[in-house]
Amino acid sequence: MSLTLTINGEARSYDGDLRAPLAEVLRETFGLIGTKPVCGEGFCGACTVLVDGEAVPACLRPVGLLVGRRIVTIEGLSSPAELNRIQEALAEHDVVQCGMCFPGIVMSLSDLLARNPAPSRSEVKSALTGNACRCTGYERIVDAVLSLTRPEDTPT
Repeated sequence: MSLTLTINGEARSYDGDLRAPLAEVLRETFGLIGTKPVCGEGFCGACTVLVDGEAVPACLRPVGLLVGRRIVTIEGLSSPAELNRIQEALAEHDVVQCGMCFPGIVMSLSDLLARNPAPSRSEVKSALTGNACRCTGYERIVDAVLSLTRPEDTPT
């Protein structure tokens, strides 16, 4: 069956299984490989995208339920030539390691900062709850976010 999805502000046609997970369709049909389908169970957060501004695991969302919804992937937040402010802060704080989890982390943090432009340390930690990273400690991620919103709360 054919349907139209709005991805990164662009209408895109999809002709396939409506039960297919969004993460699979983004990567295999549209070439948006920033979304990483790692666990397939919504546990790790690597496939997080924004649907109508809310961070959701793309591995658990069938495309047939997303018609009329606004989907934003990591590719829709910035370009390879120009990082967004969250990505810049993560790089400045030397947080990025292997990179597998970071698209999902950036998407979760984008959701948080859109809802709460000045979160507390505990609110940032709570927003990261659904994102698993094996390479780095989460404190530097939190510090990077707080440097954008609450410079007085970041270590010197």
